[in-house]
Amino acid sequence: MTSAEAKGPKLPPPYRPESPEPAAKPKTEAAVRRPRMIVRNRRTIVLTFRADRWAASKASDRTAEALRAWGYPDLNEGDLKAAVHRLVTAAVADGGKRVSVHLGDQDQKVLVAVLSHVTGPSDERVLSDVMALDTIDSAGTDTGADGRRLWIVLDAAPRRRRGHTTA
Repeated sequence: MTSAEAKGPKLPPPYRPESPEPAAKPKTEAAVRRPRMIVRNRRTIVLTFRADRWAASKASDRTAEALRAWGYPDLNEGDLKAAVHRLVTAAVADGGKRVSVHLGDQDQKVLVAVLSHVTGPSDERVLSDVMALDTIDSAGTDTGADGRRLWIVLDAAPRRRRGHTTA
């Protein structure tokens, strides 16, 4: 064996002592941005519409069709359509190019989330209008980097409210 073979293959050192360690990258807005909305282990559907004056009517009709297909016999379609129409109208007013309606369900409750995909002004009147409907359990709005989100939780098997009587 020659002396070159005894030393083994020629490899560079694991690091160069004369070069400084790489500096940590500064955190950007993308690195600290909150996660997007995630719905897991639920039946879901996403409906996307061009943000125009017909979007609210299309969205309310297609949402009702989708929930009918999921089999909710006691669903108040009037409340559903009115709520979706109001939320989508508010999302279109934000001025984006598209609006998406996200549906999910669990335990006879239906989540309807409307995304405008642009940051828009917060209009609290939308929530008060929607909460006035009988079958809406909760409603909310928030704004993130991916745009404004408006959401409601609808009771698909509504119970009688106090003060309501049937003939």
